[in-house]
Amino acid sequence: MCGALEAILFACGDPIGVDKIAAALGVEETAVLAAAQKLQEKWNTPQSGIHLLTFENDLQFATNPAFIEPVRAAMDLRRNTPLSQAAMEVLAVIAYNQPVTKAFVEQVRGVDCSGVIGSLTLKGLIEERGRLELPGRPLLYGTTDAFLRCLNISSLAELPPLPKDETADEAQEAEPDGDGV
Repeated sequence: MCGALEAILFACGDPIGVDKIAAALGVEETAVLAAAQKLQEKWNTPQSGIHLLTFENDLQFATNPAFIEPVRAAMDLRRNTPLSQAAMEVLAVIAYNQPVTKAFVEQVRGVDCSGVIGSLTLKGLIEERGRLELPGRPLLYGTTDAFLRCLNISSLAELPPLPKDETADEAQEAEPDGDGV
């Protein structure tokens, strides 16, 4: 079972769903997850060149982060340019509220986000997730597995919690109870 899972993950390259692997192997998803756990024990060591990554219900072999620089040098890959402040803000709005429309992101930020959304889509950090059932049928956007990999997290549940809005809390405390109004 572990050998077949290794072969599938190696051949795919991209993340593949546990459900698809289970169907291909004719086993339950729990068996695939158990085999994945064994493979992680085998491969996810400091000296190993590859690691088995888990993203929600997807699995993927990837380079051990410790060896990124030699891999980049060998493949002559350039570092991606860092994201702008605007791109980080748009990405945060989408990550915490997905799926969302461009209009929602623009309402939150207060500025046009067309260029930034296009750039994040080209970088593979966000993707179209369908259309909203409203007039004009606007596109819905959500984050991708590449977004999770960039943050080195396996699911959106691992995102840090949003800070409490202290100004809203202070305003509620300052409001009168309504007895004297």
